[in-house]
Amino acid sequence: MSQLLSIDGIFYVTRWLHYFFGIVWIGHLYYFNFTQGSFMAEADSGTKSGVLTKLLPRALYWFRWGAMWTMVTGLIMLSLLAHRNPGYFGTGPGFAISLGSVLALSMWANVWFIIWPKQQVVMRSAAQVAQGGAALPEAAGAGAKALLASRTNTMFSIPMLFYMGAASHLPPPVTPDSKVGVAALVLALIYAGLQYNGMKGKLGPLQTVKGVISCGFGLVAVIWIVMALFI
Repeated sequence: MSQLLSIDGIFYVTRWLHYFFGIVWIGHLYYFNFTQGSFMAEADSGTKSGVLTKLLPRALYWFRWGAMWTMVTGLIMLSLLAHRNPGYFGTGPGFAISLGSVLALSMWANVWFIIWPKQQVVMRSAAQVAQGGAALPEAAGAGAKALLASRTNTMFSIPMLFYMGAASHLPPPVTPDSKVGVAALVLALIYAGLQYNGMKGKLGPLQTVKGVISCGFGLVAVIWIVMALFI
């Protein structure tokens, strides 16, 4: 018991929970983007109504709370890392985990401040139609905004998973000569542009599942090239 209540024990349990909640969150994200979207494109109106009024509320519950608790346990882990290893975030593993964390926090914010509010509008509209009323005029726009943010999160999830894993298994070789600040600035500009597009822009290549996956793996490569140039 004393081992479990030590800093290392608490870190392990938190990491275990982080994995659990992360699977719940990202599993639902991939379900929405890889499975439900293509199904809804082919479903009849009655089936679509059932999905929007009965299935979607349940799926979004696990989706958003999976995101919330992944974020909470992740922040606890980062705090414990800083406590156990002062200066950790100036190392290669620290740089990699920071990169993954920025992407994950952005994804969490997209869930709670874009996807969930917009999907509530979509579900209210579907419920109103199911009761014989008219669709809410803002529902189509809300659905489009939710889709764009969800596609952006799916794209972000691929480098997020890669570089969080890289913190333990393939960290960048940070040395006193590394231009970490330059690399961070370049990556921040790339991230800011993609996040802004996810909030205000257009789907572009994210329109299709193939495009989303390709962009995600492409982003992994772009980040790696930037790190190779400056670190």
